Amino acid sequence: MVSEFAEKRKTLTGYKALREKKGSFSPLGDRLHLIFDGNAFVHLYHGLHTMDPLSFPGYEEKLDTTMKKTNATDACITGIGRIGGIPAAAAQLDGNFFMGSMSSAVGERLTRLIEFADEHALPLIIFCASGGARMQEGMYSLLQMAKTSAAIKRFKDYGGLYIAVLTHPTTGGVSASFAMLGDITLAEPNALIGFAGPRVIEQTIGEKLPHGFQRSEFQEEHGYVDAIVAKEDMRDTLHLLLKLHEYREGPLPVEGGMADESI
Repeated sequence: MVSEFAEKRKTLTGYKALREKKGSFSPLGDRLHLIFDGNAFVHLYHGLHTMDPLSFPGYEEKLDTTMKKTNATDACITGIGRIGGIPAAAAQLDGNFFMGSMSSAVGERLTRLIEFADEHALPLIIFCASGGARMQEGMYSLLQMAKTSAAIKRFKDYGGLYIAVLTHPTTGGVSASFAMLGDITLAEPNALIGFAGPRVIEQTIGEKLPHGFQRSEFQEEHGYVDAIVAKEDMRDTLHLLLKLHEYREGPLPVEGGMADESI
């Protein structure tokens, strides 16, 4: 057992070294730039930083290193922009930052964005991706599941449109909360979608899972996902959905007033 564990650790460490050597990270907010007019959007709540509520050993140092590598302050980017002239609020979970795990700051950014969309009658789009809760924040991270879910419930009760876009991978606490609460659920091709991974499920139930289990195509076939949309088609698809729900072109709201032009 010890030798098997050591071999697995060696393999995983090798993968980590290759990733660090390659050093390639997706541009900050790449999916938001992709969907918004002019490939630009207004950042909201970027200044909300992750804290270390449990004084977890090594967490502050790892946060500092990850911030420098990714040029991000946490795993969630929130903002507003126009999609075909239609103002919209959107967020993206960034897998490059702690595997997109949900910290207390991620939950707060999402909640504030949801409330902003509600206040200004904007459609809400969230690109979901996560490895789960931020283990270094313990219960503080787990509480974000209830917090974001409650905010989505209020938003929808007031008639807001929420489109969830599931990217690879969408798992853990994110999949157990706001990722699965969309009025419309889209997914990128071949994305892993579920709470626990296939290997964990197989070990738990002692059975072999069907081919492609938990992938986007399997989830669409079983009614879990409404449509699979490739990245290059996402902007046009979102624009069509917003028009079908009678959202119209208009000025872009920002904190403290209205902006005539996006940036």
